[in-house]
Amino acid sequence: MPELPEVETTKRGLEPLIVNRRILSAHIYKKKLRWEIPSHLIDTLKQKTINRISRRAKYLLIELSDGKLVIHLGMSGSISVVPSKEPLKKHHHFEIKLDNLTSIRFHDPRRFGSILWQDNDFQLKLLDDLGPEPLSYEFNNEVLYNASIGKSKNIKTFIMDSKVVVGVGNIYASESLFLAGISPKRVSGKTSRDRYKILTKSIKKILADAINNGGTTLNDFSNVDGTPGYFSQVLSVYGREDMSCNRCDGKIKRIIQNQRATYYCPQCQY
Repeated sequence: MPELPEVETTKRGLEPLIVNRRILSAHIYKKKLRWEIPSHLIDTLKQKTINRISRRAKYLLIELSDGKLVIHLGMSGSISVVPSKEPLKKHHHFEIKLDNLTSIRFHDPRRFGSILWQDNDFQLKLLDDLGPEPLSYEFNNEVLYNASIGKSKNIKTFIMDSKVVVGVGNIYASESLFLAGISPKRVSGKTSRDRYKILTKSIKKILADAINNGGTTLNDFSNVDGTPGYFSQVLSVYGREDMSCNRCDGKIKRIIQNQRATYYCPQCQY
C-alpha cells in the first residue's frame, strides 16, 4: 500500500508537470473505486486551471479555483503523466487531459483508491479529525506522549492511528520502532516520555529518508515517471522474517497485530 512517503513522492513528481496547466477534458473509464468517481467531474474540471497540488496525510489535493480533487491511492494506485496519445492501460480508470497534450492518469488494479471532489465552502468528512503531519513542528514527543496517556493498545497500532499522527503506515511503523529500539508489543500508555522522544525522532528520520529515496516499492507502487522507490533496499526489519538483525545477532520475527504483519527484533527491541 502506498504510504505517506509514496504519496509525498507522487506529489513532488506531479507538481512541475501539472501546476498552472489548463484542463481540456476529464474522462471516467471505470467509476466504481472505493467510492464512485463523481460523474460531474467531466463538466466541473473542463477548462479549469490547476493552481496547486498539496498533500494531507495520504491524500493528494489537486487545487482549482472552486475546489479540489481529493485522491487516495488505496492499496495499489498510482498516478502518471504521459503523452495524451499514449494508449490506455488495462487499469486506467480516470484521465485528465491537459493543454500541453499530456494526460494525468490514475491507475489502480485493485480499485481501493478514490477520487472525490471538495468544494471550497466545505471539507470532506474523511479529512476531519486527522492528527498532525509527522514531519511538521506540530508533531513532537509531547504530543505523542500526551496522546498515549491511558491507552491500552500496543504502540505500533497506536502510532498508526491517523487521529494521533497521520501517515505512519505499516512499513514505516515497523521501521520506526526498530530504529527507536521499542518493541511493537509494548503498551502505548505504559511507555515513558523519554522513549517517546526517541520514537518521535525515529519516525521523522524514517519518513524523511524514505521520501529522499522515492518511497518503497512493494507490489504495485511506482513513481510518477514509472521508476520504483528505493527505500525497500534499506529496510531493516520489514519483510525480513528469519533474517539476521543488522544491529545484533538476533533474528527478525514476524507477528500479526490488528490484522497487519509486524516485523521486529525481539533481542534489541524491548
